[in-house]
Amino acid sequence: MSSLWAIAAFLVVGGLISSLYERTALSGFEAVVRAQLFNLVNAVTVDETGALRGVPDLGDLAYSQPLSGWYWEVLPASANTSGRLSSFSLGRARIADVPEAEAPFDMQYRRDYRVPGLDGETLYVEEAEVVLDSENHAARFRVMGNASTLDADIAAFNRQLTLYLGLFGLGSTVINALAILYGLRPLSVVQRALASVRTGEKERLEGRFPTEIQPLAAEMNALIDSNLRIVERARTQVGNLAHALKTPVAVLLNEAGAIGGEKGRVLREQGERMQAHVQHYLDRARIAAGGESVIARAPVKPVAERLVRVIAKLNPAFRVDMEMDAALERLVFGGEQQDLEEMLGNLLENAAKYGRSRIVLAVSAEGPRVFLVTVSDDGPGLGEAEIAEATKRGRRFDETVPGSGLGLSIVAETVLQYRGEFRLGRSEFGGLRAELTLPRSADTPIS
Repeated sequence: MSSLWAIAAFLVVGGLISSLYERTALSGFEAVVRAQLFNLVNAVTVDETGALRGVPDLGDLAYSQPLSGWYWEVLPASANTSGRLSSFSLGRARIADVPEAEAPFDMQYRRDYRVPGLDGETLYVEEAEVVLDSENHAARFRVMGNASTLDADIAAFNRQLTLYLGLFGLGSTVINALAILYGLRPLSVVQRALASVRTGEKERLEGRFPTEIQPLAAEMNALIDSNLRIVERARTQVGNLAHALKTPVAVLLNEAGAIGGEKGRVLREQGERMQAHVQHYLDRARIAAGGESVIARAPVKPVAERLVRVIAKLNPAFRVDMEMDAALERLVFGGEQQDLEEMLGNLLENAAKYGRSRIVLAVSAEGPRVFLVTVSDDGPGLGEAEIAEATKRGRRFDETVPGSGLGLSIVAETVLQYRGEFRLGRSEFGGLRAELTLPRSADTPIS
């Protein structure tokens, strides 16, 4: 912005200087022609017959050079006056004048105007009508100066002015830019330190900062500490609540088993449902507490490989594959590792429940800030109406398969906490295809 203001200032100053120079040069030029007009008037008289007489010398050799653009001429202006006087540069040639309607005389019978010259130049004309004696012999005096040379001088001055101001403006802009870059160097140090915190390499801003930046670094460290305290307090409260509810729920389930019969079955079913719901909302609370952590990060490949191995071991009849390009080996999830494990684990468990013999987990890049995880199976899949209902809490389409119906709901809510996307569709094997778009840890390279 300062550079734009500087450029605007140079334009204004340049325009002002150009205007002042043009006005001063034109005024001086007109004053010279006017002074020579007065000299011409003083050098001309009439004789007893009314003929114009005189040998004017205006002190400028240009009036003796043909086609120089500098001329003078004296013509009769009354019936009792005769003859014609002119400069050697004009000779017998004539310069057309301008009608009085276009350039009228003033109160002193003087006027000025511009007309074409003899050699293509533009002439500035000062003209006056003067009574030469008591017998009212009058003459018209004309002095003409080459205005084209004046215009050329002004144009040359403007070119030089533009060049010098342009060079000065360019130099000022470069110096200003260098000063700004040098002045902002401390902020780049802070930026790199923040990037280290954001990617999880460090937990605080570390390093030596200039005096002006040190308060900012201190406030950022205080903010990071406050965030960590809030997250830790939330996790502690969630853990306390889990322990507080764990024993009562276990007692209810034991009592249900002791009661037996239909009442015992109903109690156990409701107890298990309550246990699943409690765990669900505890997970939601944990995700909300940790989802905004500035240092949360988790490598994707080891987490995905471990879960694939577990699912393959628990389901030996399935072929469980993982597809991940070698360029994504250093891909890092911008969130808690536990959340990544829970999302992928729920999707793989769901595929194992409803698939027949094939499960594929694939990871691909979607851009510099997000990546895509897909879990596909060869099960019956879901229709469009069922897909819309699948992520609702507790919704199950096959009651013969054990579970609480919370898996996809937890995945959807966890993805939402990370501002990602969760989609369901038909896989290439004919079953269900679950897609997760998740944030990638900032500044984490993909080789």
